[in-house]
Amino acid sequence: MKALLIVLLLALGLLFLVDRVGVSVAEGQVAEQVAERGGLAGTPEVDITGFPFLTQAVAGRYDEVRISLTAEQLGEPAGTRADVQLYGVQVPLSDVISGSVQAIPVEQVDGTATLSYELLARELGGDTRLAPEGDRLRIDRTVDLAGIEVPVIARGTVTLDGRDLVVDVEDASAAGVDVPGFALDRAVDVLDFRYPVPELPFGLELTSVDPGEDGVLVVVAATDTVLQG
Repeated sequence: MKALLIVLLLALGLLFLVDRVGVSVAEGQVAEQVAERGGLAGTPEVDITGFPFLTQAVAGRYDEVRISLTAEQLGEPAGTRADVQLYGVQVPLSDVISGSVQAIPVEQVDGTATLSYELLARELGGDTRLAPEGDRLRIDRTVDLAGIEVPVIARGTVTLDGRDLVVDVEDASAAGVDVPGFALDRAVDVLDFRYPVPELPFGLELTSVDPGEDGVLVVVAATDTVLQG
């Protein structure tokens, strides 16, 4: 009985090892296919979730595949990144083995794209600094008001208009300087800006935006999409 238990434990351990080795190999293969079919400029980091993995591989359907995309892989400016989750990824094992994958159907894609505050601050130029403040965005910048360089603190909302991220400044104040109201109104107009969100892979649509800790978070999603080369 003891010998049988040892054999059983060894068999389970071997199956676990094979499963983990299999998922590691598959992650590399799926990453290559996703990079090619998603039109990426590099191979992303891929994490296939779920256990056991082998049953998913045999079925040719992965429940959830997590992908981390850098600015370089997206072919976008530094300060851009995306983390997406692909649900119901269909890649027949025979196609992967033979290298004949032509298309990858995906049932659902969810994720977030991050546009760093440094990236967005460059759009406004000068000494602009951006930071989250509650559900709004704080903008610190020196502005020319009636011929005088004045440090201005402004706050505004972040919304989407099509594929444009829009910052609409609602109020502004001059730091330590007495400035007429009409001049501050001018600062509000100067600090409003739009930023076209880069085209993202996998047929992702922009759904909402929100100031995050490191940058503006753009929530993205897609349904019943197909990755094709």
